[in-house]
Amino acid sequence: MHLRLHPLAPFRLDLTTWALRRRAQNAIDAWDGHTYRRALLIGRLRVAVAVTQVGSPDAPRLDVAITGAGLSLGIGEQVEATLTRMLGLDVDLSGFYARAARDQALAALAARYLGLKPPRFPSLFECLLNAVACQQLSLAAGLTMLSRLAAASSPPVGPLHPFPAPEDVLRLSTARLRQLGFSERKAKVIMELARAATDGAFELGRFEALDDEEVVGALMERPGIGRWSAEYVLLRGLGRLHVFPTADVGAIKGLRSFLVAVGLDDDPRRALMRWRRDAGLLYFHLLLRGLEEQGALP
Repeated sequence: MHLRLHPLAPFRLDLTTWALRRRAQNAIDAWDGHTYRRALLIGRLRVAVAVTQVGSPDAPRLDVAITGAGLSLGIGEQVEATLTRMLGLDVDLSGFYARAARDQALAALAARYLGLKPPRFPSLFECLLNAVACQQLSLAAGLTMLSRLAAASSPPVGPLHPFPAPEDVLRLSTARLRQLGFSERKAKVIMELARAATDGAFELGRFEALDDEEVVGALMERPGIGRWSAEYVLLRGLGRLHVFPTADVGAIKGLRSFLVAVGLDDDPRRALMRWRRDAGLLYFHLLLRGLEEQGALP
């Protein structure tokens, strides 16, 4: 099955994919420099998608190839909705670009990564497990463990494994999670989150109706979920683009480096007040800046 999607311009698939996958160790979100590939769970079906951009950032079009058993028009519609959310295809950033153009510190950063859209995880369960896996570890280590988890628990579609459904995770034991690299504490938290997810505790609609602090409060009631993980869900799970996870040590370090580069000596958390409306977008732009400094971006 093939789809043609039309993101709001400007759009660049390469930059958006890197903001989603974050490190090369992410084997769930695959990127070969031209095509984004991922296996998705659509209801009970497992499908593989291959997304390629045709057209310029100013007139973007995406070709999507879907493979799998039991494909139907309804599956295509669900894949389109999932990719639209994951890749921010319908997010209008014209206001952000207008504000950035008037901001001497932000203008060059926004222009350099023009076409980046804010990505989101396809489910709050996946977002939470990403947060837990990367707590007090490098992104590379956390993503390596999540890739192992997908390979160990979720049947593949071609060469790719979908991120596991909660039921897939519950078929594993905490001992198996330990073998995949998770600590005893994280293994127990992951199993608890999977049990809660099967009971519908992380349905997207429930959390979309809450304000930021209500979301944070509800999530922090869960074992292993602190302020940083909850803010991570606000940004990467719910698309709250004014949220910058201030407990993210790596993100604060990147912000501090950026402030020095643009000649500002403010404390990073205080400096965020200057961009509080677009703090989450700043987070994603600084993520790409860090990747470029590491040589990961072309």
